[in-house]
This record gives sequence, structure tokens and C-alpha cells, in this order.
Amino acid sequence: MSSYKYKNVLLVDDNHIDNAINEKVISSTFFAEKVYIQQSCEDAIKFLKQLSANPEQLPQVIFVDIKMPVKTGFDFLVEFQQLPFYHKNEVKIVMLSSSLDPTDHKKIDEFNNVSDFYGKPLTADTLKGI
Repeated sequence: MSSYKYKNVLLVDDNHIDNAINEKVISSTFFAEKVYIQQSCEDAIKFLKQLSANPEQLPQVIFVDIKMPVKTGFDFLVEFQQLPFYHKNEVKIVMLSSSLDPTDHKKIDEFNNVSDFYGKPLTADTLKGI
């Protein structure tokens, strides 16, 4: 039986294809035992609130797409910080984007809870660095 690096991770991305690719890479590399997928920031925040009753189910890593309709990945970061989890600072947040916009990189620096920024989709090599 293979051991996983993390028990649970969450993908927050509105793109079905990126989610399918990222889930496959995460599963095939044994990066996480369970991959949760939410397709909007609103759904992700609701989902995390529901899981807060069972802390062992909370993700240890959250991958968030920057560019999404209605609310962006940056909006997610603001709302995530307001969640009532006592251990949310232990969660690694990784921002993902297909954009090379330098203003995204600068804006990410404003959030101390973001551990990394990578292009989409995820790769096995990318996951090794997380």
C-alpha cells in the first residue's frame, strides 16, 4: 500500500478540464488520498464551513485558480482568512493560473497565507516542490 503525502486536498477551479487533469496528477503521484473539487469560490467556502465540524476531513493543501467568474482566487483568500478554523494557518494555499500577468504575482505577495504560485495544469514535478 502506497503512502500519501497528504490526506486531503481541495481544488478550487471553474475549469472542468483543469480539474480533471489536476485530480489525475494528484492521484497518480500519491500526493493526496482524497481530492475534493469545488468549481467556485463561493462553493469552496461553503464546503470548508461544512467540513469544519470534522477537522480531520479538512484539506491540508488548497489549490486555487486566480481567474474565475464572479469571485476570484484573491476573493477566496480574503474569505478563507475569515473562516473560524483554529488551524487554518497550517493549510498550504497554492495559487494556480494560466496567466502570466505580473500584477497577479504582486498581488499574491500581499497574502501571507499563500505558500506557492504555479502555472496550470499541475505536474508531478510541481507537486514534488509542495
